[in-house]
Amino acid sequence: MRKSVLKRFKITKRGKVLRRLTGQDHYRAKKSGKKIRQLRKWVEVPKFLAKKIKKLI
Repeated sequence: MRKSVLKRFKITKRGKVLRRLTGQDHYRAKKSGKKIRQLRKWVEVPKFLAKKIKKLI
């Protein structure tokens, strides 16, 4: 089990793997509030990557 992978991904009850959108950590001052709110979403990882991530968890 990889703790680093657990921190970065979520697995739903149905087995989908979710990740956060990129670009949230720095250079936030130049982004609009709308853009920052949009970046808070979780998005689904493609199936071929999800398989690898599940193996690491």
